[in-house]
Amino acid sequence: MTAATELGPVGHLPAEQLVKAARLVREGRSYSLAATRYPGMPLFPGHPPFQVLNYRTPRGIRVTGAKPWGPINDAGLGYMAEYIMATSHSGAHIDALAHMTVGDDMHWYGGGRPDEHLSDFGPLHGDASKLPPFFTRGVLLDVAAHRGVQYLPAGSPVGADELQAICAAEGVTLEPWDVVLIRTGYMSLWPDAEKMAANKTAGPDISAAEWLLDRGVVASGTDTETYEVQPAPDPGPTGNPQPVHTLLLIENGIYLMESLDLEELARDRVYEFLFVALPLKIRGATGSMVDPLAVI
Repeated sequence: MTAATELGPVGHLPAEQLVKAARLVREGRSYSLAATRYPGMPLFPGHPPFQVLNYRTPRGIRVTGAKPWGPINDAGLGYMAEYIMATSHSGAHIDALAHMTVGDDMHWYGGGRPDEHLSDFGPLHGDASKLPPFFTRGVLLDVAAHRGVQYLPAGSPVGADELQAICAAEGVTLEPWDVVLIRTGYMSLWPDAEKMAANKTAGPDISAAEWLLDRGVVASGTDTETYEVQPAPDPGPTGNPQPVHTLLLIENGIYLMESLDLEELARDRVYEFLFVALPLKIRGATGSMVDPLAVI
């Protein structure tokens, strides 16, 4: 297998696209697109909880008589270190191409199959160690603002025609190599777990996914935990509960990001920007937490 089969279309992003994207920075302002992660934070219910546990503390060093620097420490120097135990899909994150599988053979993008590529320590093909950096043009499509609401109601689909209308209203045109961020307003409820649970999950439907694919985007993200609308309004003849993930991530290598905080970007009506995200390269992981930036 070639490296391209583990990167998707973004692996062919031309150097001139980076230069073009850098020219979008005119004011020197940046927007963080990630909320703070913490134990007990709202997560997709299929994932383990996010935990931060002390491993070493100044008091623990003193009480146990530990000598991490050797016998001499008259200054009473201490330090703190911790375990972070969490799914890589905690908070703002990007799905690796090995995250989702489909079919009786359980294959994933680029020819990945469990019998050949799934080890006891995670997938070895299309895993997070292959995740590329993202430095390209970003576009925000604000669906909630377009509808004049704080957030979309539970299970509300966002289709291709509506996204096209939002582009016209915002004065933006999608281009190849773009990262397209779609705001439902869901993160305006953060971190109220009850309100968030009552409003799961609006998002793009299969027509929107086809529309994005036709425009040559390399990644897309939403402010929800599942990216696409749930439950799927059109699961197709096979009853696929996530047809959008199947089309974009599994079949075409288009990266998906979830739980992005798009609220500040939307308040300032920033619709075009330099998008920067640097995933962690962890072998065997199926995604990466990210703290992306939109820079103008």
